[in-house]
Amino acid sequence: MTTLLVPHRFNGPPRSGNGGWVAGALAARLPGQGLGRPITVTLRQPPPLETPLTLAVTDGGASISHDGRPVAVATYAEDALVPVAPVLATRAAEAEEAYAGHRLHPFPTCFVCGTDRRPGDGLRIFPGPVGTERVAATWTPYESSVALAWAALDCPGGWSSDLEGRPSVLGRITVEVRHLPHTSQRYVVVGEQRALDGRKTFTAATLYGAGDEVVATAEHVWIAIDPEEFR
Repeated sequence: MTTLLVPHRFNGPPRSGNGGWVAGALAARLPGQGLGRPITVTLRQPPPLETPLTLAVTDGGASISHDGRPVAVATYAEDALVPVAPVLATRAAEAEEAYAGHRLHPFPTCFVCGTDRRPGDGLRIFPGPVGTERVAATWTPYESSVALAWAALDCPGGWSSDLEGRPSVLGRITVEVRHLPHTSQRYVVVGEQRALDGRKTFTAATLYGAGDEVVATAEHVWIAIDPEEFR
């Protein structure tokens, strides 16, 4: 039996995996290893940590399940993604000082945006406001993979919305990784809120390299939750 395991290091909420990392790890199991085509991953339940998840891969998609219940499903996306407009690296670096998570964070140990994670352990991407419903941050990878690229595009989308007043978790993410980011190179990730519909928030995020090159881009659906149920 083929399995996928989410190490505790890659948590989002304390007891479950970071949605972006889990989705990217699943996408990387598809033919082509998740590069060059938009892929949509829908999260059906919080991904358990340190638990072998049953992995099934076909030509058209992949899935992971636990105790017979689906955890996440990956399929190829048909529609092209619309990148978020770029932001200068200097402005993104300045915006990090006003990151809302410095004041109040629903999950401060999150692998991507958690303020309690050490440098070299978590990604420590702290997207701050750069206008109405837009955030940006810089990121210099210390390691690179498809799963890490997806993770870097996860939380910046969430923080473009009101995560303080409306805590949410990732429900669906579509990502196109054009190429993997290089270690020790500085990138800018920009997030944008696009729509609200009941408990759902629709956002996007784009990872930019030098010269505003789109390295990877994403669109998300977030679901409003009570964070106490995830701690």
